[in-house]
Amino acid sequence: MGLDITVLVADRSWLARVPERGRIARLRDAWYDDGTGLWDPEAPVAEEGWVRPGGPDGARFAVYEFAHTLGSFKAHFWAGQRWESVRDHVDPLLRDAVDEVLGGLVWDGPDGEARHTDTAFFGPDTRGVLLALAPEGVRRLAAAWGRALPHLDRMRGPFAAHAAAPGGWVGDFEAFADLLGQWGHVLTEAARRGWCVVGLSE
Repeated sequence: MGLDITVLVADRSWLARVPERGRIARLRDAWYDDGTGLWDPEAPVAEEGWVRPGGPDGARFAVYEFAHTLGSFKAHFWAGQRWESVRDHVDPLLRDAVDEVLGGLVWDGPDGEARHTDTAFFGPDTRGVLLALAPEGVRRLAAAWGRALPHLDRMRGPFAAHAAAPGGWVGDFEAFADLLGQWGHVLTEAARRGWCVVGLSE
């Protein structure tokens, strides 16, 4: 699991100006654009982890910098593993909501068949893409996060009993809840704007 992940939110209408097969490339090219993209060590981190680019497309996308992950996908992978260990020990309402959120983002699901890419909007070529959600999928996951959030603390005891891994990635409930809350922030912001969410591996 040596993957990195870069999570971006992007304006659907801006991406839709090119055919499906070119939408990920458009986002990647804008991100890397010399002088106007985000590939700049001096780029400021704005509110709550968001990095927003300059240049002509600066209002069309942003990157979310997850805290405490160093850009690694490992934290997200292990969040899925911890969830697998605890999900049978939480109430059904919470289980269904977190299943939907993590299964739509980074977890393969209980049967290993969760899909993380909307190929109808982004096309079938998913090389270097860990997730790609059109606004409809973002709204669905944001709604599931809204159902999970009020009940998340009920997982504290079951997590300690069945999923804790002291010293490991996402090894306690606080780390799990923090990472899930950051995803909730990404989903909520993208849903508010009607934007896409994309996770790229570089």
